Amino acid sequence: MAELRVMKSELILGGQKSGKTARAESLAAAWLAQSALHRATYIATAQAWDEEMRERISRHQRDRADRVPGMATVEEHADLAGAIAQHSRPETLLVVDCLTLWLTAQLMPATGSSEGKRPTERTSCAWGAIISGAIARSAGPLVLVSNEIGLGVVPLGSETRAFVDALGVLNQQAAQACERVTLMAAGLPLFLKGGA
Repeated sequence: MAELRVMKSELILGGQKSGKTARAESLAAAWLAQSALHRATYIATAQAWDEEMRERISRHQRDRADRVPGMATVEEHADLAGAIAQHSRPETLLVVDCLTLWLTAQLMPATGSSEGKRPTERTSCAWGAIISGAIARSAGPLVLVSNEIGLGVVPLGSETRAFVDALGVLNQQAAQACERVTLMAAGLPLFLKGGA
């Protein structure tokens, strides 16, 4: 853990179970180990849509408490930039997990109609600008986790294609704003920007 170098901002990309969250947690643990004055906060964007998701969230909370003792958790699925601003401090590392679920909440809110929420290039860029601005304004280190879902075939269905496009734009803008960008595959990091 101690050999991990924490940057001002890092975007961690990868597929499901690629090791994205494990890397983010390792960075948080390394940050906490550097100084007794350091703090870490995990900003969870997941929503419990059903019983399986509620159990998954509970399991992740228990596991995270074991892996990174002392890391606080807050939940925010709507105003992510506001949550980053509220919890960001020079001595506090924030882990946002994940941008994919945050974007899902913007496109498919739990309450109300999602009609008219279909992403366009303009709205995709606006969401990216919100996250890029939050990255720029963060007072302390910020680690963002997001899925890379654009590596497969072009998906069937216009709504799915629109989501893949919107997430791709969001990831690109976040990557531009971050000092380091890491792609995770099989638990191994590939540094796309900013080096190890």
